[in-house]
Amino acid sequence: MATRTTLEFLKTEAGAGLLLALAAALAIVWANSPFAAQYFALIHHPVTIQIGDFHQTMSVLQWIKNGLMAIFFFVVGLEIKQEVLRGELSNPRRLALPILAALGGVLVPAGVYLAFNAGSDGAPGGWPIPTATDIAFALSALAVAAPRLPPSLRIFLLTLAIVDDLVAVGLIGALFSQDFDLRMLVGATAALAVLAAMSRWKRAPFLFYAAALALLWAFTLKSGINPSVAGVAGALTIPIDPRRPSDPSVLQQFMERLHPYVAFLILPLFAFAAAGFPLSDLSGDALSGPIPVGIAAGLALGKPVGVFGAAALAIGLKLARRPSDARWLELFGVSILCGVGFTMSLFIGGLAFGDAAAQSAVRLGVVGGSLISTAAGVAVLAWAQRRRKGED
Repeated sequence: MATRTTLEFLKTEAGAGLLLALAAALAIVWANSPFAAQYFALIHHPVTIQIGDFHQTMSVLQWIKNGLMAIFFFVVGLEIKQEVLRGELSNPRRLALPILAALGGVLVPAGVYLAFNAGSDGAPGGWPIPTATDIAFALSALAVAAPRLPPSLRIFLLTLAIVDDLVAVGLIGALFSQDFDLRMLVGATAALAVLAAMSRWKRAPFLFYAAALALLWAFTLKSGINPSVAGVAGALTIPIDPRRPSDPSVLQQFMERLHPYVAFLILPLFAFAAAGFPLSDLSGDALSGPIPVGIAAGLALGKPVGVFGAAALAIGLKLARRPSDARWLELFGVSILCGVGFTMSLFIGGLAFGDAAAQSAVRLGVVGGSLISTAAGVAVLAWAQRRRKGED
């Protein structure tokens, strides 16, 4: 099996972004159609799974969030390990800029959200929502708006989004895990130890990995820790060396086999289940409420200010170098696209708030802020590409 280059990976992500947009649009249209009751009945329909002593009942939406999205975070963990050990994050000079830009893209949006939610009617607990970046959606917008801009900008956006996802997983594990069960935590730790030991067995059957990962997920789910943490932790145990000299690495094989399912099935399913909300429930007061306004402003304003500001400061202080052959206007356009939070922001929003009214406000803020960021980023990048073409 041939391994993919980073740019081939980007093309897959970009194509998946278009499917994400269609899935979200379908959900919003269905949720506001005469058949809205069927949509909400579908995503909230309880499903029970029992295998031996394992018994769990959750709604369809919860199974997607806690089950299928754990596979998404597993692939994110594989991408992080690949980039840190063999890819863009392995070069300290290239690593500094996306890390510093990602930190700015977390702190400033959180501050913007808190500024709108500081009053008595605010909800400060939702501050992590606008800190996320949707890799597939942002890369899709970049590919559509400016396909001929330097590849270094795509690498910068991908690397920044990976760092962003790592921060998001840390926030999820620290803020949205509760009611710990010590016995289940011990079981999860034991499963993780088995996976770590298997990494020394180069020719371990993939079925063994699947069984150990399933146990890690099940113990983590029952322990009270969000399963997304299990996905990333399990990925970090997967060997980066090949089983045989002529083969791609075990990690690369996992990425090759799982990534299409994540990009073209799991993420669109999550977007379909999480994005739908009834517009009729949003009064004028709700539209201008602190939650949707804080999220939208955090994504559309806080993200570009934080990312571009931190990047410009790092470059100005000689702590990092600008992406190869990239211009300031192009870097600013990419920074705007970092405000496309979408699936990651919806995921965090689903953990931060439980009541239906707050969930509708979260969806409105995430969808609105992401659309503004997409439109503004596409406009700036298209303008930058026309300027570059005219000068050339």
